[in-house]
Amino acid sequence: MNKRTQRKFRHNRIRSKVKGTAQVPRMNVFRSLSQIYVQFIDDENGKTMASAASSELKGKNSKKQASVEVGKLAAQKAQAAGIKKVVFDRGGYQYHGRVKELADSARAAGLEF
Repeated sequence: MNKRTQRKFRHNRIRSKVKGTAQVPRMNVFRSLSQIYVQFIDDENGKTMASAASSELKGKNSKKQASVEVGKLAAQKAQAAGIKKVVFDRGGYQYHGRVKELADSARAAGLEF
């Protein structure tokens, strides 16, 4: 199996245990080669409540710095949508590097995991 298939298996295993509700949505992270994306998802209704992406940022940032900024932006958008507490879905990625930086900055900006 290649890396992408292995990540999909890990993501499916995580998703079998992690569910988002309207009060406590799932904070899903997707990491591409150059960008990072976050969505706050209510799985009961199948709705995305808020989202943020590194493509929304202005200026040149390193990938890790962009992850920090997206974490802050995601926390601001979530709080504007009335979200205070989330369930973190790392999307099959290791909790390391860009994913960890994003989660830490979202926590520092006021989200509870």
